[in-house]
Amino acid sequence: MSGRGGPDPYDDAYGESSGSGDGRDGPGRGGEPDLPSHPAGPPRIPPQRPAAEDSGHWPGALDGGIPAPRPPTADETPTMKRTPERGPERDSKIGPERGPERDSKIGPERDSERGSEPAADSEPESAPEPRPDPAAPGAEPEPAAPDPEPEANPEPEPERPASAPPPPYTPPSPYAPPAAPLAAPTPSAPFPLPHDLLRSLLGAWALTACSQEETAAVEAHLNHCPSCAEEALRLRDAVGLLHTEHSLDLDPMLRSRVLAGCLGRRPARIPMPGWAGAYDAEAARLDALLRDMGEAEWRAPVRLKWFDGRRLTGRDTTVAGVIGHLMVVDGIVATSLGLPDPLGADAPGSPQARTEAYWHHEPGAAYGSGPPGAVRELWREQGHALVRTVSFAGRGVAELDVPYGDFALPIRDAFLDRALECWVHAGDIAEAIDYPYEPPASTHLKAMIDLCARLLPGTLAERRRAGLASPPRRLVEAGTPGRTLHLQVEGTGGGDWYIPLDSPAAMAAPEEAVATIALDQEAFYLLASGHVPPQEAAAGLSGDTEAIRDVLFAAASLSRL
Repeated sequence: MSGRGGPDPYDDAYGESSGSGDGRDGPGRGGEPDLPSHPAGPPRIPPQRPAAEDSGHWPGALDGGIPAPRPPTADETPTMKRTPERGPERDSKIGPERGPERDSKIGPERDSERGSEPAADSEPESAPEPRPDPAAPGAEPEPAAPDPEPEANPEPEPERPASAPPPPYTPPSPYAPPAAPLAAPTPSAPFPLPHDLLRSLLGAWALTACSQEETAAVEAHLNHCPSCAEEALRLRDAVGLLHTEHSLDLDPMLRSRVLAGCLGRRPARIPMPGWAGAYDAEAARLDALLRDMGEAEWRAPVRLKWFDGRRLTGRDTTVAGVIGHLMVVDGIVATSLGLPDPLGADAPGSPQARTEAYWHHEPGAAYGSGPPGAVRELWREQGHALVRTVSFAGRGVAELDVPYGDFALPIRDAFLDRALECWVHAGDIAEAIDYPYEPPASTHLKAMIDLCARLLPGTLAERRRAGLASPPRRLVEAGTPGRTLHLQVEGTGGGDWYIPLDSPAAMAAPEEAVATIALDQEAFYLLASGHVPPQEAAAGLSGDTEAIRDVLFAAASLSRL
């Protein structure tokens, strides 16, 4: 019990008679052996309490309504003895926060160091004396000092000495006036950037990776700095080489490389003929273009173009109508192989007549009023049947003729013709929906150009019979050399071809060449598909102008609906 007559916190926590009866501080240890009266090592001075604890501001000091002590004045110096500021409230609050471990550890050491309790008014001689523990047995706490009344005219707080503890922390008042709102930023003129910084931004500017402010600063600087302007042009040209416009389609040769790799490891039991590979690849590419199309794209208008022998002509349809046209013309090849005709038994023979009949009986397919994409499944299933049939038929099927109305083609050339039609109409569809489309693989493209070059002598002879071309200059026997035109196509699928001019049966010879036509593969594609006038197709011409004109018009006449 404490000398105040009230319960002491440590008495409540550990009992009045806690301890072993030897008069030492701390709780009793029960059956533990008594500690020695003197410590084994040198005496240890307890650590000084922090300034926050001396000033009364430990956690929760103000929560219970205890007033914070006033800050020390200049006359007061911090000492280790008890001051009148420590009242019973603080003594009672310090007690529970100090655990039994601290009391049990400090008590014996302090008893052994001082031997007897020092007087309250004694002054330290050499070192500050540790503050006596208020909870130690025999220590009487002093009565609490009354709270000081507020002065009428408070004097200004004197300057705190350097050795004095810091003032107590005062929490911010909840009734503090709100801060003034920040003023809205006002636009200011752009700060001119230095030349070195602007030059370092040229690469990001060429890649369009600058902010709007940086872009404006760089472009304004380029108008006044010739060296930076020249560097910017070089960087922009380099970026153009890095970021070329490509379609989202895969490389046209990717499918061929994958199939070749698979067949190299495990050959097919029934291989597909090589002359059917171009049609198989071009039909697959066109199907990939159609696969992700929506309803609106299936009904997009498409302009089909061809050269009718005298001038360019065309026909308006939709994407669905183009696929229906490919399906019914593929039906000619299917009928030659014994497969069912999509138009029935009484279908016309020529490609244009079959297409007009299909559009007449199926107006929804021509103008997009039917189910979108329904014709694609029929066309794709028929194409797979064509490839399977020629694969199982063997070598003899390659010489089978396919009638196209006025003319006939061997089935191997008919497959190349259908591959060329897939490429041409895929370009028409891609142009209608504003989508890029790559040319075929170089091996397939060269086979298509070779087919057109082999068809030119017969087409030229038909135009002569119709009075649309000049008569032959020199008649020769079949198999003998005659006048020749050198056709040069540049590009990955290009090459050199020699076209007999006077008779389809004559033999073309380079030494008999009287004219030369040079053009790239894209220009040849536009010429043979009837998309440009013959007069505008060739890039390089030399030699007999009449022979050049006849061959250019004959190449354009290869196109049809």
